[in-house]
Amino acid sequence: QVQLVESGGGLVQAGGSLRLSCAASGRTFSINAMGWYRQAPGKQRDLVATITIGGRTNYADSVKGRFTISRDNAKNTVVLQMDSLKPEDTDVYYCNAVGNYCSGYGCYEEDYWGQGTQVTVSS
Repeated sequence: QVQLVESGGGLVQAGGSLRLSCAASGRTFSINAMGWYRQAPGKQRDLVATITIGGRTNYADSVKGRFTISRDNAKNTVVLQMDSLKPEDTDVYYCNAVGNYCSGYGCYEEDYWGQGTQVTVSS
């Protein structure tokens, strides 16, 4: 099992910045990709940004050029720096980690999620 604890959400005016952090504990040796997703009430959870253990990043088109994801593999942390925030960025943000497990029967992935942190951007 992997446990994820997020911090850093809050209220900010449009154009401002916030920094989200996520710390992983438990079976962290299994983690490959980590990332951030966001979800509004009644809607599906959408990808914001991901980063692999090798540092390869992927961003949603809506946040490219404004958000930056980074990772410290030694500390098992992932950070999302959010700049030039817009009201449409308002959501609950969830940290995600993907664990990879292999045995004699094959390999499989397992998703882990944090508890979520609210980000509210006022206009």
